Order: sequence, then structure tokens, then C-alpha cells
Amino acid sequence: MSDEILRLENVCKRFGGVVVADNISLSLRAGDVLGLIGPNGAGKTTLFNLISGLFQPDAGRIYLEGRLLAGPLHRRARAGIARTWQHMRLFRSMTVMENMLVGPRDYPGESMLRSMAWTGAVRRAEAAARDRAVQVLERMGLAGAADTVVVDLPFGQQKLIGVARALMNDGRCLLLDEPMAGVEGSNYETMQRIVRDEAASGRAVCVVEHNVSFIKDLCTEAVFMSYGRILQRGSVDDLTRSRELTDLYFGTADA
Repeated sequence: MSDEILRLENVCKRFGGVVVADNISLSLRAGDVLGLIGPNGAGKTTLFNLISGLFQPDAGRIYLEGRLLAGPLHRRARAGIARTWQHMRLFRSMTVMENMLVGPRDYPGESMLRSMAWTGAVRRAEAAARDRAVQVLERMGLAGAADTVVVDLPFGQQKLIGVARALMNDGRCLLLDEPMAGVEGSNYETMQRIVRDEAASGRAVCVVEHNVSFIKDLCTEAVFMSYGRILQRGSVDDLTRSRELTDLYFGTADA
């Protein structure tokens, strides 16, 4: 379909004798906000790592807007896979603005040859990236923090910066790995608004999150995972009403 953004076909991954992705097939369309839920060790972050290129699948295929995804992280990012990380991976000694400027998916200044040959283009690209960073930070309510060293910000604001940096990649697939961990109050409300806005803009958004209320409030559907397998996909209410799934989630965790 023309509005399908991401498709996984029979994706498998194992480490030694441990299967961490077991024949996973999944699709996301423009405007979707899909939640990934399940106990710790279910394979949710592993799935993000396979999509974003940190890991390569042993079998199966992953497509972005109909094109086969291949290669490592930087190639996937340039193709249009934007993601956050559980532990943020911010450059803690750099300012907020400096962190933001590593986010665009195609910046000519990354190449020494292009920097020397296309000086004007590099300057224009940097100016455009700064303008975009200011706009994103304004949406986050953090425009005043642009010149602040990241480590000097409260934890909740650092989480917002992690998402803001991902938004600098204008690709159509956004993967958010536990964006709400440690986030509360006004930062919680900001995160909700940003996710809604990104989906409304035509992105496909996938969220790994243990905050079930956040998933219920935002997600059009959810997928329940356990032991590297998708057990069920449906509405959040249907999944959380399932006795079998809630026993898996709140009973015996798998790692």
C-alpha cells in the first residue's frame, strides 16, 4: 500500500542458542502509533535494533517505504529510520544545540571532501539544520536551553532532548524506546503532544513503553511480545484484558 511505511517479513535473530527474534512479521502505516508491550527480555528493544541496523537479521527482510533496508546504523538513519535509546546516548559534554546538529540524516559537512568542495552548500545546510533545531526545541519548550550543556539539564528534559534529536531526522519512521521512563509532569504532557503531532504529520511511530497508561492514551494498536515472538496484535484494551497476556506481563518476567 502506498501509505505503508515499515514492513518486516519473517525476521529472525539468534545469539548462540538464544532466539531473540522469532519469525517476526509486522507493518506500520503513515499515522500509526504502535505500542510494543511485554515483559522485560521479550525482544522489544532487540526488534528496534534490527530495524535500525544495530543488529543484522539472520533471516527475513525489512522494508522502508517499499525499499529493502540493509546495512548498519548510519545507512538506516539516512534512509529515514529515526530512533531514541533507553539510555539516551546523548553527548553529555556537548550543548543541547550541538547534540541536535548530529541528528539530520544527510549533512554534507560529514564528508571532508564535500566540505572542501561545497563550502557554500555546507554553510547553507548547517544554517538550515540550526533553524530546524530551533523549531524542534521550541516545540519541546526547550528553546532557552540550546546553549546549555546537556548534563546540566534535569533528567526529564534530557529525555526530551533525546526525542528532539531523533526528530532532526526527517525520515518517516520514528522508533521511541521507553521515552517515558523517568518523565513526569509537564514533560510527560509534552511527550504525549509530540508523539501525536509526529503521527499526524504522516510518520509511522512505534513505541516501546512499560507505562501502559501512556500506551493507552496514544497508541492506535499494540503488539504484545514475549520470548522474541509476537503473541498478539490488537487494541490496547483487548491486550490488557487478556488474562494470558497479563499473567505473562505481570507474573513471571522472562528476563
